[in-house]
Amino acid sequence: MTTQPLQFLRRGQPVALGNVPPDRTLLEVLREDLGNTGTKEGCGEGDCGACTVVLGEARDGKVHYSAINSCIRLAHSVHGMALWTVEDLAEDPLIQPVGDAAPAARQSITLHPAQEAMVQCHGSQCGFCTPGFVMSLFGMYQNHVCNGQPITRELAQEELSGNLCRCTGYRPILDAAQQMAALPAMAVNEPLLLQKLELLALTHQALEANSSYISPATLPDLLAARAAHPAAQVVAGCTDVGLWVTKQHKQYERILDVTRVAELRQIQQGAHDITIGAAATLTDAFAALTAQWPQLHTFATRFAGLPVRNSGTLGGNVANGSPIGDSMPLLIALRAQMVLASVRGERAMALEELYTGYRQNVMAPDELLVRIVVPRPSVTEALRAYKISKRFDDDISAVCLVINLDIEANVVRRASIGAGGVAATPARARQTEAALVDQPWNADTVARAAQALQSEFNPISDMRASGAYRRTVLASLLQRFWLESQGEEAVSVENFRLEESV
Repeated sequence: MTTQPLQFLRRGQPVALGNVPPDRTLLEVLREDLGNTGTKEGCGEGDCGACTVVLGEARDGKVHYSAINSCIRLAHSVHGMALWTVEDLAEDPLIQPVGDAAPAARQSITLHPAQEAMVQCHGSQCGFCTPGFVMSLFGMYQNHVCNGQPITRELAQEELSGNLCRCTGYRPILDAAQQMAALPAMAVNEPLLLQKLELLALTHQALEANSSYISPATLPDLLAARAAHPAAQVVAGCTDVGLWVTKQHKQYERILDVTRVAELRQIQQGAHDITIGAAATLTDAFAALTAQWPQLHTFATRFAGLPVRNSGTLGGNVANGSPIGDSMPLLIALRAQMVLASVRGERAMALEELYTGYRQNVMAPDELLVRIVVPRPSVTEALRAYKISKRFDDDISAVCLVINLDIEANVVRRASIGAGGVAATPARARQTEAALVDQPWNADTVARAAQALQSEFNPISDMRASGAYRRTVLASLLQRFWLESQGEEAVSVENFRLEESV
């Protein structure tokens, strides 16, 4: 089997690479094939952020920028995009001075504002993690500063949460993030970049049926490829499969990439529900959900770091079926429907009906998850999402609990509770729901329901928490929900974080 030549834009010029294996990572291509060692290899699992690069993709007549982890991103997935590494910021002719700095001043500017701010604020020490920080700052600069939006301390903390390796400490780097806007402005020449991306797209060759990296552009072609190659490894953002490559050293002869199907990346706002394509990134999916449920903002930003959310997809998290995936308890509580499709047609089911065991599901070999349908909130709905982990940012949940109650006239009319980290699959707490429905919303009802929640699951003990701790936390979180519903300000996120660390 062969692969189509990999093509992307770099420094305004097309780069074409042949014979790139389907499971080769972008980091391997950069460091080993192209000799660009400015991008560092740290953890190899998308946690430390040392390997961060920025992708530019044409979308709706604009360039969409996203910082991603190159260590777990498959190289072929960036075909047709623009790519920036830390070596490119001072060399890319498409990055030009704007405003008071005339284009002729380009030669007198040796550093991009993301780099200059790190220098001025003393944000680098040994320097190993600096390229990753600079690229996260570059993405932040393009997405916010170039659009006239201020970078607050809170925004900087959120968008740098995926860069954990920081030998200099937090303050100088956060200072650098805010300092960028005060430096001579530079920006990507987007009209010219869009022209170059369009020209690159015209040279795209149709993938042969026997290609080892299959990336169809339409849903019918994707489903046909799935039927023809049921053993192919399906990938989207590759934030989990990438770890199988880097940590478990798995090799894949054939990859089926779902991300080029426009229909699977769309998010549609209906009168009664929100339809999220399975290949929509977690960043885009959570943005759509938090627009309807603003209280989910903190929960969404604690789902891994931004580079992981920029690559990972909502459908991929669901299809992967990890019992510690944070999106599934949320979708269970939101009463979401999963739509599966094949060349034979479509079928829909509740998320909790999708799984049959640990990382096992009901999908047939020729089926794919294509979209997720989430009902809009009701006027009587009360929703809270809780994530308990050892580290506040960018960490795996010991317990994830999402509670969604419809309370009318102080009576619980409907309940949906999703739990993660407490069973072999993401689960719905049906016994607890039964203890709540048609009961008065008071302390006695909550106490009985908390008891039911503790006994409903038999979680394991592992490095993140003991089974007994997990059961205790489940009951405590339901009690916390009750207190918050009564306006108890003492149960703030800051106070609760102290309790979590005990």
